[in-house]
Amino acid sequence: MTYIGELISIGVAISWTATALLSEFGSKRLGNLTLNVLRMVLTLSFTLALFLTAGDGSWLMDVPTKAMGWMLLSGVVGYVIGDFCLFQCYIIIGSRFGQLFMTLAPLSAALMAWVTLGQQMTMMSIVAMLVTLSGISMSVLGRGEHHKLSLKLPINGALFAIGAAVCQGVGLVLSKIGMDYYEPVVGMPDWLVPFSANFYRCLAGIIGFTLLLYTREGMSPLREAMHDKKGLTVATATTIFGPFVGVGFSLMAVQYTGAGIASTLMATTPIMIILPSYWIFHEKITWRAVIGAFVSVIGISLFFL
Repeated sequence: MTYIGELISIGVAISWTATALLSEFGSKRLGNLTLNVLRMVLTLSFTLALFLTAGDGSWLMDVPTKAMGWMLLSGVVGYVIGDFCLFQCYIIIGSRFGQLFMTLAPLSAALMAWVTLGQQMTMMSIVAMLVTLSGISMSVLGRGEHHKLSLKLPINGALFAIGAAVCQGVGLVLSKIGMDYYEPVVGMPDWLVPFSANFYRCLAGIIGFTLLLYTREGMSPLREAMHDKKGLTVATATTIFGPFVGVGFSLMAVQYTGAGIASTLMATTPIMIILPSYWIFHEKITWRAVIGAFVSVIGISLFFL
């Protein structure tokens, strides 16, 4: 089918919009680490069910060791560190601003690819970075005392958001390296390969988040969450739209179209999330913020020209 990769990428952006809104609500209700442990457990369960339904669960085990290692490392960076920062920024500054900062992820991915894979940085890439940063600045900076520019958001929330974007970009490149070593098991359909790869990312995620939860808060928050029906419903929906469908299909998208095109389309979440944030959380939306979001996405598209 023509443009299948592009259509998948747009679907991923919609999925990530939904998961961002659900994650903001879930993080505030259950806590950052508790929600992430539940997400990882549910994702592993869904993935196992998918493979068993497709035919053979042993496919998950029969992958090259190098591919497995890179995907585990990607899970530590992208899930454990990246999602911890992302969900923490949702609690502090909300999902709309969190997703705006995530437009930095493709840029961090490109810088990581430049360092690890030797991909060249062009003048257009530098221009794209400046345009993206300008869009973010338009949305988060305003006039403070004595008419000086000041950050309209809590500094710790902005730092968590930047950390999340950097980790997502680096995690994507690590996944790409791992997928290059990935030799599909005989008999396994190609469309299952990204889900198999994501299985190992989630495996690293569940170990990392469980250790963090145990050392920081103990296991009582997780036990309490198991009796919270509304919280569990949100965690399940967040899992379906996020690490299961969203991440799985994001890896699939780069199989059918260029990584730049896929990243640009998937990065339109900051635009898609504006109206839902207004309807659900009654956030004040300004034309400055809307224009800033569009400029950021334009910057990403310039990066891949």
